[in-house]
Amino acid sequence: IGFSKPPKLTAKDISVVKENYLEIAKKAVSMIKNRDVIYITSATVGYFMAQNLPSDIIVTVVVNSIIIAEELRKRDNVRVIVTGGEMDNKGNFYDSFSVEMIRRIRFDKCFITSACISAEFGLSIQRSSGNEFVNALINSSKCTIGLYPTEKIGFESIISICPAKRLNKLITDWEASEEELKKFDEQGIEVIVVDEPVK
Repeated sequence: IGFSKPPKLTAKDISVVKENYLEIAKKAVSMIKNRDVIYITSATVGYFMAQNLPSDIIVTVVVNSIIIAEELRKRDNVRVIVTGGEMDNKGNFYDSFSVEMIRRIRFDKCFITSACISAEFGLSIQRSSGNEFVNALINSSKCTIGLYPTEKIGFESIISICPAKRLNKLITDWEASEEELKKFDEQGIEVIVVDEPVK
């Protein structure tokens, strides 16, 4: 298998990226039900989710990011659980303490992402530190939802986390390749494509 990284983004691309990340986050938030216990990824799309959580439902959110925890702390309707453990320089926790805590929680939904995803190589990352953590999330979740904007679809990073078919649903955006998405659909993954917002 040949490995590749998502293309580098130019300054001109950044506004488009923020737009598709935001729309994916909003779609993810729409799937959350009252009294759900959920995990929100520590990635940018997870931060957008935290910013857009509805105020009319009660939800328990587990995070491994102090940045997202701080955003959620402001909300009266959200119970926040931080995994803890040894913090990395981005304010995230992936170590054995965090993994053990995740294994003790039953999630209604986990919203996850990684560096890349392909139908052949699955979910992949650049460093092994998050591998065990993500697999623990999937094992503890009733429904695992992948949040993958176009620039992560069809690419392969260095280390495979797990097969793509371990996702129940995959949310992506309007620019994603239909050919790539068809491969996920054939693996039994429910593919959800968000629409480009009207300008």
